[in-house]
Amino acid sequence: MQRTSNTVFRPHRAAWLAGSCAIGLLLVSGCSNNVQVRGNLPDPEVVGEIETGVHSRRQVAERLGSPSAISTFEDRKWYYVGQKTTQFAFFEPEVLERNVLVVTFDGTGKVDETKAYTLADGQIIDPVSRTTPTEGRELTVLQQIFGNIGGNVPGSILGGGIESQRPR
Repeated sequence: MQRTSNTVFRPHRAAWLAGSCAIGLLLVSGCSNNVQVRGNLPDPEVVGEIETGVHSRRQVAERLGSPSAISTFEDRKWYYVGQKTTQFAFFEPEVLERNVLVVTFDGTGKVDETKAYTLADGQIIDPVSRTTPTEGRELTVLQQIFGNIGGNVPGSILGGGIESQRPR
């Protein structure tokens, strides 16, 4: 009575194949497109209802919510910033939409002006990439790890040292 290897391992192969498919589906589902909305994207209809010279800071805050940022000096400008991005797996996120709404108030606290900016209005800036030079020499990782080996004289840890090794 001879058994073939196919009949013995067939149930195990089916379980192994099902497990592999399940793991593969989980891995592929982690690579799905991910759309994220960050910040405050006020509804354009609500923004259109804000009138210059009529609405106060409190009324703007009630309609649009708290601003993302307030200007540092004199707090006359409120910024509402929001963006939508998509990201596939581990790649760099792509900005789909970016909106910046600037609400300017006059001295009495009433709306003076509203301006809306989009992604097309943005500009790429080049930060200064200079570095400050440091004194000394640059060490490799191995030099840093093994740099202190042999630097100490035996006995110096126990209080001896060079002085105790000199003939008297």
